[in-house]
Amino acid sequence: MQANTTLDTMVAPIGASQRRRAIVATVIGNGLEWFDFTVYSFFAVIIAKLFFPTGNELSSLLLAVATFGVGFFMRPVGGIVIGIYADRVGRKAALSLTILLMAAGTTLIGIAPTYEQVGVFAPLLIVLARLLQGFSAGGEMGGATAFLTEYAPERERAYYSSWIQASIGVAVLLGAAVGTFVTASLPVEALNSWGWRLPFLIGMLIGPVGYYIRHHLDETPTFREAKDKVESPLAEVLRHYPRQTAASFSMVILWTVCTYVLLFYMPTYAVKVLKVPQSSGFIAGMVGGLAILVFAPLVGRLADRFGRRKLLSGSALLIFVLAWPMYVYINLMPGLFSLLVFQFVFGVLIAGYTGPILAAFAELFPAKVLSTGLSVAYNLAVTIFGGFASFIITWLIAATGSTMAPAIYVMIAAAISFAGTLLVREPAYLRD
Repeated sequence: MQANTTLDTMVAPIGASQRRRAIVATVIGNGLEWFDFTVYSFFAVIIAKLFFPTGNELSSLLLAVATFGVGFFMRPVGGIVIGIYADRVGRKAALSLTILLMAAGTTLIGIAPTYEQVGVFAPLLIVLARLLQGFSAGGEMGGATAFLTEYAPERERAYYSSWIQASIGVAVLLGAAVGTFVTASLPVEALNSWGWRLPFLIGMLIGPVGYYIRHHLDETPTFREAKDKVESPLAEVLRHYPRQTAASFSMVILWTVCTYVLLFYMPTYAVKVLKVPQSSGFIAGMVGGLAILVFAPLVGRLADRFGRRKLLSGSALLIFVLAWPMYVYINLMPGLFSLLVFQFVFGVLIAGYTGPILAAFAELFPAKVLSTGLSVAYNLAVTIFGGFASFIITWLIAATGSTMAPAIYVMIAAAISFAGTLLVREPAYLRD
């Protein structure tokens, strides 16, 4: 595969303080975006009752998790549009736009009237909000990856880009912490009537903070000094980088399945399948998020020193091997302790897989199409395998009576992505 040579061209020297600001701004902004986008999944059970009343609890939950997936229809569109915008106008402009769009969608969910108040308009508003959030999230990953890898020194790209995954850990931790607080401190009646809105209102308030931080960043020197910008980044990707796009797509499958099945779906699984208090699912989610936050940068350091492929392949293999026994464990011994063990183990493994992954992608695409190429591959995989994972698993459990459906889904994803990791090329300095 063609390695990324554009990022290695000479650009103006970047100071350590600039690089630190780039990491902090990306982590805060990306974390806030993911908090806004995923907190919906943490409260899917309550949203199902308030916005999708069907008279059947399973049908309502299926509609709620399907609406979570609706946002993913817009992710490829947002990825392409905002990815092209980032490759033509700039990383800073694209990242500022995405966080404003995400905050708007989150605000709409937070203030939306319920089905009892306005009838069918209530679920329509939720769908509209999810579409807006999906469009925004579609452009976030490509822009954030291009931004950090272009600020990073050549031998530290995995470490710098691992902070994007660490910021997702921040989002999981923050979302689960807010969920734990509102479920533990509010009576059931208050939680169902207004308490569930608090995380969305927090997202509405902190959105402008993320915008302010990103708006005052400097554009990356690589983008400012690039001489080979193209008029149509999407056409360039489709014409000259199909193998790189396919390799990226295959590796994203496990990433997205782990994120949406092992992390965001677990509070729902804990309540509906394991029959444990919702607060237990949230507390365990905090441990998973904390593990990712701590270990992703450490894995990034290792990937810069020893290479990306071994860490990617090894983590995918371990996830494949452990998925089945870990789900057996929490089903045989449901409770807070088993959920904590489950989330810690998979939090570490997810960090092991995702810590090096964005640096591996950055080696596949040149800077002139990096945001577009990654956005296309990433968002297609997320839409197909991640967006409707909650819906598919909920339906499979109900249809088959087996609580092991999530394990099978994870194992299939791990097998596909393991094959994709074998296509990874190490950066030039590790091949010398």
